Amino acid sequence: MTGFSSSAQAMSLVAFTTVATITLLLCVMTGPDRDDLDEFYTGYGSLSPMRNGLAIAGDYISAATVLSTGGVIALFGYDGVVLALSTALSLMLLMFLLAEPLRNAGRFTMGDALARRMPGRAVRIAACAVTITALVPMMLIQLAGTGDLLAFILGFSSDSMKTGCIIGIGAMMISYAAIGGMKGTALIQIMKIVMLLGSGAVVAVLLLRRFDWDLGALFSVAARRSGVGDAFLHSGFEFADGKYPRLDMISSQLTVVLGGACLPHVTMRMYTANSAHQVRRSMSWAVTCVAIFVLIITVIGFGATALVGRAAIAGADPTGRTAYLLGSRAAFGTDVSNVETFLFTTVTAALFLTLLASVAGMILACANSLAHDVLAGRRRTTTPQREMTYARVSAVAVGIPTILLATFVQHHNLQPLALLAASISASALAPALVYSLFWRRYTRLGLMATLIGGTVTTVVLMIGTNLVSGSPFASFPGADFNWFPFTTTGIASIPLGFAYGWLGTVVSGRRKADEQRRQYEAVEGWILAGAVRKGP
Repeated sequence: MTGFSSSAQAMSLVAFTTVATITLLLCVMTGPDRDDLDEFYTGYGSLSPMRNGLAIAGDYISAATVLSTGGVIALFGYDGVVLALSTALSLMLLMFLLAEPLRNAGRFTMGDALARRMPGRAVRIAACAVTITALVPMMLIQLAGTGDLLAFILGFSSDSMKTGCIIGIGAMMISYAAIGGMKGTALIQIMKIVMLLGSGAVVAVLLLRRFDWDLGALFSVAARRSGVGDAFLHSGFEFADGKYPRLDMISSQLTVVLGGACLPHVTMRMYTANSAHQVRRSMSWAVTCVAIFVLIITVIGFGATALVGRAAIAGADPTGRTAYLLGSRAAFGTDVSNVETFLFTTVTAALFLTLLASVAGMILACANSLAHDVLAGRRRTTTPQREMTYARVSAVAVGIPTILLATFVQHHNLQPLALLAASISASALAPALVYSLFWRRYTRLGLMATLIGGTVTTVVLMIGTNLVSGSPFASFPGADFNWFPFTTTGIASIPLGFAYGWLGTVVSGRRKADEQRRQYEAVEGWILAGAVRKGP
């Protein structure tokens, strides 16, 4: 059941080549044709709320989200569904709390939003450093997973072939970001989300038809074939081997809810809207798409367990990342027609496009921050032409080291990297944004303490988790320096991130806090009321 026919492999290869060619042409045709920063960074806000919402959903639903969430559902049942629901809740948090203030406070990058109240290079450099630190692990896990995914679909096992896939796809992603800018990558994200939801919906319908449209029957068979019985349908199974399973689950969900909402490649899409009203409408479309995705991934994950079996899924990949493909393949049965082969090829092409689009958006976010917040700030006046050059060079400067790192770490368990990215976002970026946008007395020292302290704390704690060492499926299974008793760092690092900001503000003294309060009152109308936005 875990193998694919030669016809499916051949069609998938043709589909991958076609998708790569079309998306690259789209970037060339829609990218900025002159040295205009607004066009490169925001696409002039020319996307309608629907298209912008689809692009936001595309950035939010990364390849790691599709494959990892589907795997957790297939291997751990109920706990995976809670994880999927947490991703939707995270985007709703962004929609209702941060989206409009972010759009009003910022211009191109998260550094703009943070520097609205506290101008200065130190704030922008810190924002850029945290942006890169949060997104590079996400890019690594998706680039490194590219070789394994293509090998699984196309049937090759050579390490050199996998490395070649990583390098080739990474080069394409750099091209997307450098050539297409915000508008080019947005169109790729739109293509991706339409293909992903469309193909996923077809698979989900086919799976439900196999069980006579009875979700209860699907869940019952999945529980039986999971090998653990009713535990598959109850909470706590994923963390049952930990010292504090309930707290571990709370930590995981808290990290996803706060971290997913504040990842820089997602928040940068807020700046492409022309008004607060457009932000609200865009986020409505994005939340709807993510909610549909949660339903689809739940059915496919349970369907994979019911038809393939939990043991077979774990045998193909201990982390379950192939569950989405196995569930899709099983939905068509053993007697596969040309139509069904074509539909399955559409599923694999959608996953391939998801890989391309996800990393392209992350590279663009890192390049924009490096160019706009750091390099352009070295001079008092930087021409648009020079800053555009900075942005394109930055895409290469970020992309090439990331590709090389991905080739070195591809044989390790990379799950800690995805959790590291979400934890940094939840522990450093979320407190910084909440305090900057809503706390009048928040000071520069408090902001720097939040960004630096939250990031360092997260990295230190993550090194001590059992995902890095001390377990058979850790990144370093032969070592054991596991001292932190939780899978994610959120239960400790998130409160500490907020505490660092509060403590830094208190240490700054009353005079500094009062100065910041007056500065905040000067821009409060811009941030909260959606007044006409001015450049920082």
